[in-house]
Amino acid sequence: MTRTSGEIAKYLGARLEGDAFVEVTGVASPGGARPHDLIYVDSARHLSRASTSAARVVIVPLGAGLAGKTVLEVNDPKLAFAKVAAWIVERPRARAAIHPTAVVSSTARLAAGVSIGPYVVIEDECSVGQNTTIAAFCYVGREAQVGEDCWLHPRVTLYQGAQLGNRVEVHSGAVIGSDGFGYVFGESRQWKFPQIGNVEIADDVEIGANTTIDRGSLETTHVGNGVKIDNLVQIAHNVQIGEHSVIAAQTGVSGSSTIGRQCVVAGQVGIADHCRIEDRAILGAQAGIPSGKTIRRGQTVWGTPARALDKFKEQYGLMARLPALAERVRKLEELKEKQ
Repeated sequence: MTRTSGEIAKYLGARLEGDAFVEVTGVASPGGARPHDLIYVDSARHLSRASTSAARVVIVPLGAGLAGKTVLEVNDPKLAFAKVAAWIVERPRARAAIHPTAVVSSTARLAAGVSIGPYVVIEDECSVGQNTTIAAFCYVGREAQVGEDCWLHPRVTLYQGAQLGNRVEVHSGAVIGSDGFGYVFGESRQWKFPQIGNVEIADDVEIGANTTIDRGSLETTHVGNGVKIDNLVQIAHNVQIGEHSVIAAQTGVSGSSTIGRQCVVAGQVGIADHCRIEDRAILGAQAGIPSGKTIRRGQTVWGTPARALDKFKEQYGLMARLPALAERVRKLEELKEKQ
């Protein structure tokens, strides 16, 4: 899609300096940009990269001029760049059709504009919303619901009854609605606890490749609006994730834990069962949250077991000094023996 620099400025509410009629057809990094690409820099120290770029239009921080370029001044250049990219860069859409190798139940309800790829299986009583794409080898279990404008990449599996809202994107290999890991030991064996709940994915959620989200045991696993989940994440039964939280790769969230709204969970975090992560908390990479622990609203934690960031830094600094301290102790002991 082609837009002018003036149209983009109006869309962003940006201050424009330069030619309002420069055509923009795409986005790029400064080094790889062509003349009609839009680029951004998020601090004044990177302006030199933009000045040598072929791009004619640059998003910059407020007050950062750039000779020879048309600039759009905004408070948050990275956010503005992302918004423009979503506005002008059109994602390829599959042609609305059902591939002849797909197996679609006669009781499934498919809305207008749906694309069903090769070897897809859609079971009884499913529903698929308008303009949704279900790519090759996906499986949609009985009574599952997929909303409008969704995109299931190849080999996604939705178990029976799984519910996806609108504009949900699920990447290859993800499994939604599998049984939770729930067992009760008794009479010298493991008894499987019922896994008969459901899983609900709200609107505008993105789920990474090979991520797994289990159904609830007796209740519902819920992922709120706008949540973004990276690759290789495990979400266990009965977990609740609040709106617009982000969870990075290789994180594991155990059963019945709750993550609030706008939380940030970094890579390889381990959250044990029945934990409560309150709104806007930040969990640093590889943090370990013990069973039943509460991380308070807006708190940043790190380490295992997780503790407040300032406390973690203090303790980590002391640990780094342990070899030197051990050597000092050894010398003091030798001195005492000599005396």
